[in-house]
Amino acid sequence: MFTSKANKIFQEVIEKYHVVDSVDQPFENAYPESDLIEHLLYRKCWIDTVQWHYEDIIRDPQIDPVAALKLKRQIDASNQDRTDMVEYIDSYFLETYKDVEAKADATINTESPAWGVDRLSILALKIYHMNEEATRTDASDEHRAACQKKLDVLLEQRVDLSTAIDTLLSDIEKGDKYMKVYKQMKMYNDDELNPVLRGQK
Repeated sequence: MFTSKANKIFQEVIEKYHVVDSVDQPFENAYPESDLIEHLLYRKCWIDTVQWHYEDIIRDPQIDPVAALKLKRQIDASNQDRTDMVEYIDSYFLETYKDVEAKADATINTESPAWGVDRLSILALKIYHMNEEATRTDASDEHRAACQKKLDVLLEQRVDLSTAIDTLLSDIEKGDKYMKVYKQMKMYNDDELNPVLRGQK
């Protein structure tokens, strides 16, 4: 199943990141571009993992305002990278299933496969960090127990989401569903569409 591969790669990424555990560490993809989907999944989860820690840092109430503004720009850039990677992954699926003829009664899903993969990557991060909290030796028994209950729900959610993604891909492959991808139409980065940026031209 596709999600078995994805979940394994996401775990690899998160564990690799936490060896150094710094948002400034260099990135090196463990999979060559010739292994295209593995390469894309690895990059996607690395972006998500760095951004997860950006979001932790920017919530520091003592953060220097200048540093916070710089970090906000980094988060904006990371969000753009994340969205780009979703489109690359969807392009992979479009190419994979390009010769499938959709059935006359085929239906479209509420989200493309890659946006499901995006949620799966974020879920892997939630599971990793909730497990940290559930096993913290310096936390109270009550804290660990509460976090273990949340972890159990997250693990169940991963099973459900993985099943849904694999089912969607199977349905697309059989022609029961069809893909339709809408490219980004973000307005806030475009100096013709964002009135603040347009006014500075």
